[in-house]
Amino acid sequence: MARRTKEEAQETRKQILEAAEKAFYERGVARTTLADIATLAGVTRGAIYWHFSNKADLVQAMLDTLREPLEELARASESEEELDPLGCMRKLLIHLFHQVALDPKTRRINEILFHKCEFTDEMCDLRHQRRAASIDCNVRIELTLRNAVNRGQLPSNLDTARAAISMHAYIDGILYQWLLAPDSFELDKQAERWTDIGLDMLRLSPSLRT
Repeated sequence: MARRTKEEAQETRKQILEAAEKAFYERGVARTTLADIATLAGVTRGAIYWHFSNKADLVQAMLDTLREPLEELARASESEEELDPLGCMRKLLIHLFHQVALDPKTRRINEILFHKCEFTDEMCDLRHQRRAASIDCNVRIELTLRNAVNRGQLPSNLDTARAAISMHAYIDGILYQWLLAPDSFELDKQAERWTDIGLDMLRLSPSLRT
């Protein structure tokens, strides 16, 4: 009985996340209420509060579902034992670009994040969460870059902190532009080229040297 209750709770949580994704995509985050999501999911507002503290918590949970497919490659590139950290990063970025371009769910959630998520007063918690996630991402990218330097894959005098921020900004910029105007350039067919442009910046830019 307890197992069934747990499975039912997981299914309810999944329904809520799917309803939130649909509502945020159609109306934007600021214009969507928890009551809207509850109606769409076929649950009560109390059920939402059982699983999520507020709307910001719900948005963050939705975003967290995108990290799982990439986590294995990310952990490999951050490991000092990895023989090819830069290769792992390259695979991760190509996979990310393909996933955004070809997987409808991933594309919708990223479009919500980049173009339909307003940091209004009620979303201050989410702004803090996104800030923390951004800083954490920079740290993780820098770990990979340091490993790549140690393996001789990047210049020994690379400013890894500045390079990590630059790479993060490059990736976000590519996604932001493509999601806003997907007909302006090919993200899926040119995923390898867009990735290699970023990696060439790390290898060749004099401004990224210490």
